[in-house]
Amino acid sequence: ILHSLGVKISREAEDGADAIKELSTFPADFAIVDWMMDPLDGIDFARLVRNASDSPNPYLPIIMLTGHTETQRIMDARDAGVTEFLAKPISAKALFQRIVEIIERPRPFVRTGNYFGPNRRRNKDPSKYRGPERRKSELDKQSGNVDLSQEEIEALLAGD
Repeated sequence: ILHSLGVKISREAEDGADAIKELSTFPADFAIVDWMMDPLDGIDFARLVRNASDSPNPYLPIIMLTGHTETQRIMDARDAGVTEFLAKPISAKALFQRIVEIIERPRPFVRTGNYFGPNRRRNKDPSKYRGPERRKSELDKQSGNVDLSQEEIEALLAGD
């Protein structure tokens, strides 16, 4: 898919550990990772990229792919510092949209006591803040362990 989108140079890794090694010699513009990689999965990869003292690029945009779209997994990926989340099966169009998003509209990074990564608040209009209502909705969805559509994932991440 990447080559059809015009990506000229890319590297592949067998798992997150190999990807970390690859990043030390290849200055990637972004990483596309799968949640389910062994022995180092996509979440652990994101945490290492963001927080390891020897990380070659803690600001690296990370696009997470997964077939598991439960609310808790999306929140875990977001809290690990994943930049974009894409549900499988993926399409070239959806992947292209995420790549454009991370390149043309990069989110600022924030550091708190227990988080470093892209700003998790996607909604730029403070008048649309719905924190309490959104959290109640998230809890309702978590209690049912419901799979979400890509549109629901984006709305959840945006806080809409």
